[in-house]
Amino acid sequence: MTIAPPKTRLRGVVGESAPRADAPPKVKGEFLYGSDLSREGMLHGATLRSPHAHARIARIDVAAARAMPGVRAVLTSDDLPTREKFGLMRADQPVLATRVVRYVGEPVAIVAADDPEQARLAARAIKVEYEALSAVTDAVAALQADAPKLHDPKDGNVIEDVRVVHGDPDARADVVVEGEYEVAMQDQAALGPEAGLAIPGQDGGVTLHIATQWLHEDLRQIAPCLGLPEEKVRLVLAGVGGAFGAREDVTLQIHVCLLALATKRAVRMTYGREESFYGHVHRHPARMWYRHGATRDGRLVFVRATIVLDGGAYASSTFAVVANAACFGAGPYRVPNALIHAVGAYTNNPPTGAMRGFGAVQSCFGYEAQMDKLAAALGIDPVELRARNALENGDRIITDQPIEGSAPVAEVIRRCAALPLPPRRSSNDPLELPGGAGNLTHGEGVKRGVGFAVGLKNVCYSHAFDDFSTARVRVERDQGGVVARVHTAASEVGQGIVLVCEQIARTELGVQRVIVETPDTTIGSAGSSSASRQTWMTGGAVLAACREVKAELAKRARGRRLEDVDVAELLGTPVERVVTHRHRPTEKRNDTTQNDGHVAFLFAAHRAVVDVDVDTGLVKVVQIATAQDVGKAINPLAVIGQLEGGIAQGLGLAVMEEVQLKDGAVRNASFTDYLLPTMLDMPPVVCDLIEFPHPDAPYGAKGVGEPPTISSTPAIVAAIRAATGRALERVPVRPDDIVFGTSSRSGWRVVAGDDPRGAERVR
Repeated sequence: MTIAPPKTRLRGVVGESAPRADAPPKVKGEFLYGSDLSREGMLHGATLRSPHAHARIARIDVAAARAMPGVRAVLTSDDLPTREKFGLMRADQPVLATRVVRYVGEPVAIVAADDPEQARLAARAIKVEYEALSAVTDAVAALQADAPKLHDPKDGNVIEDVRVVHGDPDARADVVVEGEYEVAMQDQAALGPEAGLAIPGQDGGVTLHIATQWLHEDLRQIAPCLGLPEEKVRLVLAGVGGAFGAREDVTLQIHVCLLALATKRAVRMTYGREESFYGHVHRHPARMWYRHGATRDGRLVFVRATIVLDGGAYASSTFAVVANAACFGAGPYRVPNALIHAVGAYTNNPPTGAMRGFGAVQSCFGYEAQMDKLAAALGIDPVELRARNALENGDRIITDQPIEGSAPVAEVIRRCAALPLPPRRSSNDPLELPGGAGNLTHGEGVKRGVGFAVGLKNVCYSHAFDDFSTARVRVERDQGGVVARVHTAASEVGQGIVLVCEQIARTELGVQRVIVETPDTTIGSAGSSSASRQTWMTGGAVLAACREVKAELAKRARGRRLEDVDVAELLGTPVERVVTHRHRPTEKRNDTTQNDGHVAFLFAAHRAVVDVDVDTGLVKVVQIATAQDVGKAINPLAVIGQLEGGIAQGLGLAVMEEVQLKDGAVRNASFTDYLLPTMLDMPPVVCDLIEFPHPDAPYGAKGVGEPPTISSTPAIVAAIRAATGRALERVPVRPDDIVFGTSSRSGWRVVAGDDPRGAERVR
């Protein structure tokens, strides 16, 4: 039912590739990001960070800094209003280091001054005396009994320990393959660095304009650390220049608010690129030991794995990352018997946390490499082996939860495999070859390879988390006619949730003009822009609120059909409804994670075609093909954009992106040395959007953001293996790995499925 006038065609409804209102200002450089915020008379903040991975703070002298001209505040842990700690899932992180620093880059002091340079100089003038402590930077070593204990001694360095036991873990198979795999630390590399503006209020509170993924979660952590009730702290979303998980955690939020409250003036903080590398979490590095068994006709019998994730100095979201790595550790396949043991460890490396596809990315690289090994051992085509074992509705994953509301994975696999391959190279133009304009080859030594991979991920939050989103929808008359106003706290981080809300409201209400108001904490939480959940959750809340508004309008129409009514006549007073939307309940994890823990599942397949110069080790990705079950494409163009963006991050992890650490220090904290894919590195992407609506989702739309990153990485590496014959058990793949076949063995002996706390060193 629609309330648009007859024969009026609405533009930008569900299913259309509608344009984004924020696209032109972003392209033209007119969009205001968090780092563009300003206020007359504002001060500028700066942070002093630890140069040590692990040390005791013996003394801090701030006298010289406080005496500098233009400096308005210098704060250390002694100046904090409370001793509260913060953290996304465990409050283990001090606002400023107190007595001990646990990673290179940990904040020790903060400064506010009249201009940014004064603030930076004052931070450098603070003198800190450290007593170095033994640091542990190897996650497997951190789990051993003799490792230094970085937090609570009784728990050792274990952040989270998850075992998935399914069927008979000791089952035997005709053919068995095994391998050790490594995933390096990846940075989210958002172009917009961390930034915020804090404005003190006359009531002693503070308003924070902040680039974040989750306003209310920030509020929950910030207020206690300021010694303020939540009602005195208001958060407003600032322009976000990319997120990908890094903005789930608190970075400068508490610091900038403390400085504003201390100086009673507005304060802006913005990280530079180097500081951003130290100031936010990264993707968890992983070590994985896998063992797969199958019958001779290619049916999986068992999967056993041990997965160790480096959580860095503080817990962040390591609990959920470990759970995901374990729950999805056997892949989108029917596996009758499994034992997956995943552990997250504290180390003295920079903290790690959420990044696109978290947990599922790491294990997918392991199990998909294993599927290729198994295909080779059995003499079965790798695509056919995957299709033969693929999950379909009614099948159960290794946590014993059935798959519901998804396209059969075999269909996803076969539709991806059926997409057209790129033509053979037509010339030896250097721009078509590995090395590009470097002119390193004229085609000699260049070999082509094709690789395939499939992945799965949950959508929304799992394991009994109270996952909800609140939306307010108001229809009223103004000088421009009828307008629908939508207000939620959902963070627009580039994924397009603003446009999704517009399209849903326009479709349901039949009103062309829809205004999505700036998210803030005056409305109930919308949860995080993560876990591929905002379309399902906030879209669901907006849909429900619109339908309640429409019901009130129908009531006011007094029996007349809404199609025949001028809506303006019904709006003597506005119609407004606030709805909180929740998905179906899920169960808490138990000791063996055998439960109904997830809302639903996302599946995607990727096929990569690469050209490799085997003499130089350089790789050119020629094409990526992908098929993904998206449920319903609310905006097809936006969905394809998400697929292409996710593939770019998967490509980066496959062949170039790595945060390189030495003794806990980042060696490549710049976009000069931390290599990112550019438009010259991105290949054509061929997409097949599979629309298999989920019955519980708005219009059946599932999330789309994470699967493109999960299986694109192993597909690219599989293609490189096919071209070179190298084992390539580590990402990113380095030129040396291709040319010399270098190994990345960890130096630890672990039997797949065993507790890594009993690992033996390989001498």
